[in-house]
Amino acid sequence: MLWIKALHIVFVASWFAGLFYLPRIFVNLAMVPAGSDAERARLMLMARKLLRFTTLLAVPALGLGLYLWVGYGIGMGPGSGWMHAKLTLVLLVIGYHHGCSVMLRKLEAGISQRSHVFYRWFNEIPVLLLTAIVILVVVKPF
Repeated sequence: MLWIKALHIVFVASWFAGLFYLPRIFVNLAMVPAGSDAERARLMLMARKLLRFTTLLAVPALGLGLYLWVGYGIGMGPGSGWMHAKLTLVLLVIGYHHGCSVMLRKLEAGISQRSHVFYRWFNEIPVLLLTAIVILVVVKPF
């Protein structure tokens, strides 16, 4: 079980690293001056590759977490309200990840109306989600 936990933590950390950096690329894309086609193309390539890799990291992170929950019963039984809260936050992280893919498609199509300021604030969401998840898992407040 400890190997599963360790791998789960590694994949979650890697997944979040991608979620931390992808919106930073969006910030840069929103700031690309008109006519800077090479810069825009390079940033789009980086964003597409990062999203693809981040998605590949999310799959084992979620699969291993599910295995720990269902297979080992971690977070089941009395006093496991923290797990329900954590799973709710994990669903929000999945939604955030999906939102990143939607934003990338809009940026690719050139129909995004978002400013670099929006993307800077959007970039803070995974930090807050990860902080709350870690506190729930370590402290188990309820």
